[in-house]
Amino acid sequence: MDDGEQAADGPPVISMRRGRRSGLARGVPRPSSAREGRVGSVALVGAGPGDPELLTVRATKVIAGADALVHDRLVAPPILALAPRAARIYVGKARSCHAMPQDAINALLVRLAREGKRVVRLKGGDPFIFGRGGEEIEALAANGIPFEVVPGISAANGVAASAGIPLTHRDHAQTCLFVTGHLKDGTMDLDWPALARPRQTVVVYMGLLGLPVLCDELIRHGMPRSTPAAVVSQGTTPRQRVVTGTIETLPIDATAAELESPTLIIIGDVVKVRERLGDYVATGPAAAVLPFPRPARSVTAEPSAEGVMAKP
Repeated sequence: MDDGEQAADGPPVISMRRGRRSGLARGVPRPSSAREGRVGSVALVGAGPGDPELLTVRATKVIAGADALVHDRLVAPPILALAPRAARIYVGKARSCHAMPQDAINALLVRLAREGKRVVRLKGGDPFIFGRGGEEIEALAANGIPFEVVPGISAANGVAASAGIPLTHRDHAQTCLFVTGHLKDGTMDLDWPALARPRQTVVVYMGLLGLPVLCDELIRHGMPRSTPAAVVSQGTTPRQRVVTGTIETLPIDATAAELESPTLIIIGDVVKVRERLGDYVATGPAAAVLPFPRPARSVTAEPSAEGVMAKP
């Protein structure tokens, strides 16, 4: 899409191309406020794990007031639509395909703020969990740009809950580790002995491609082959799919299921809890353990010998 081309469903989507001299993106018009010397601000906002209804109230308010949305690939369109007047700048990353290098994203945020814009850097999940938010606020602080961080429900929290898998459980896991499963040169540089310890949950982001390596290394470092494991594809969305097995069988099962990204891998005895829930999780995110929403009803409180009791 060319610079400034009008999208069919809203404001212009600006294709950012590196300039020859500055190395920064082109296509964003400089507002009059920049000439007046006013500096804008940047808000790093977590968009949650996929379901637009999991967006926080604070995030909704900040997005609605944005002049520019600098957004990642996995942000749901209804969330982008909350800022109908904002310019949308796509800087998403897919495997082996980055729309813009991280250094250029940092420079872009600084530039937009110096032009007087209220900038929202919109990220899937939470900005500080594998979202490179720390790098971006360092760049903003170094350049004197005011910023705010609005946390979001992380992929680990949201997707695990949607799949009916608690990340901690008194009977199964007292520790939970978050790691990235991204392959570099066909290898994973992880602390395998630490990951293979018992009575913990291991949550792996971006690990579908490296799933065979992940499981082989865990077994090689002492994790029992029978350890339960699951892969959740497109969690919290209507297209959610869950494949469960053990660390020995999961790579084959996941390949056979032809799962689509994004995925989250959960390893540990907590996966057994999902199996015991039965029909409550059989239909994915549409099935809830608690049957919300319930019809509204009035409740009154009355004193009794046992204390104050609620009475319908």
